Amino acid sequence: MIPCYLMKGKKRYINFELPDAELKLWEQFFQKDESDNYYKILLKESPWKQRTRKMYDKIVLDPRLTAWYGNETSNKWPSTLLEIKERVEHECGIVFNSVLLNYYRDGNDSVAWHSDTLPSSGKHHAIASVTFGEKRLFKVRHKTNKDVPQLSIPLTHGSFLLMGETMQYHYEHHVPKTSRKIGARINLTFRISDKQS
Repeated sequence: MIPCYLMKGKKRYINFELPDAELKLWEQFFQKDESDNYYKILLKESPWKQRTRKMYDKIVLDPRLTAWYGNETSNKWPSTLLEIKERVEHECGIVFNSVLLNYYRDGNDSVAWHSDTLPSSGKHHAIASVTFGEKRLFKVRHKTNKDVPQLSIPLTHGSFLLMGETMQYHYEHHVPKTSRKIGARINLTFRISDKQS
């Protein structure tokens, strides 16, 4: 499995050509100065919360902070998010109606192996993932085909990763902890929500 590369200045496009799913990466999709600006605004203005979840019969804190905008919330989309959303939609030709923001404060914040929950419609949709801040590894593995090599993708400041609509059926993904002393990262996952206001 050899990625296809398209070089354009400092930008790089990678189509991972995965079996059963589409996975594409645009490195430096946003220029450094605008990525720096978006990071500062989102860090300051997003309604960050640390949510809880049940794990092994215990209620635990999520190892990151999150914020959510979409039809089912009262949070009004700020102009910054709408700008980013429009750029992503123009590139991939998909219109999104919600976004989950994750704030990884340091190397201790993470996401365990998982696939996103199946929407109420019974059909998964594409997800557009944008990163601002510290580089973190995004790991991907096939659920059933062990012959497909596991991917370890560095998601860097200003990058845009597109997961096709069949990705959640066939693959799991994971952002591991790291013992390295690193800075914070904000990740935006633009989605198509079936819920209506």
